[in-house]
Formats: sequence, structure tokens, C-alpha cells
Amino acid sequence: MFRTRALFRKLAPLGDRVLVKKAPKEVQTASGIYLPTDSTKDPNEGEVVAVGPGERDVTGQLHPTTLMAGDKVLLPEYGGSKVKLGEDEVFMYRETDILGKFE
Repeated sequence: MFRTRALFRKLAPLGDRVLVKKAPKEVQTASGIYLPTDSTKDPNEGEVVAVGPGERDVTGQLHPTTLMAGDKVLLPEYGGSKVKLGEDEVFMYRETDILGKFE
């Protein structure tokens, strides 16, 4: 696990970009039935791994991002740029593309 966190530190998002690691696919239902992996859809929630400093407006003032590393977020069904870091797949989103944050 330590090696994975070290890889994430090598990629620092710029602007209002957010680096998110998606939650794993659920292969078992609440009642205990196992689903085939190809029939499960991609999860639309994940954990923020790293955030950029924020976005600058036309006057040059920095508006910091509202998300922090470790936040659980709701993601759109489509979008984001897939980034492969070592053996892990993470996704890069703009902060405005993220739908919500779980409390």
C-alpha cells in the first residue's frame, strides 16, 4: 500500500483537477448472489487521492478547490481521463465535473 501512495504523490494535478480512485466493482449482491464481472457496471463513486491548488480567475485570484484528499465523491457515469500509475488505474476530473461529496 505504501508503494501505491508514493506513485500518487508523483502525479500532482494542476488547476482545479482532482485525481480519483474509483471504488471496486461489486461482485456480490446484498442477498449473497455472486454476479459475473462482465455484467456489473462501473461504480460511480470513488475516493479523492490528490487535488490541484485551484483555479485562477481573470484577475489572477486563486480560488482553492473544496475537495481534499480522502473525500468520498459521487462521479458522473461518463467522463474523466484514465491514468495508469504502476498497476493502479485512477481518473482525473475537473472539480466541477464531480457531482457531490459524501459526508
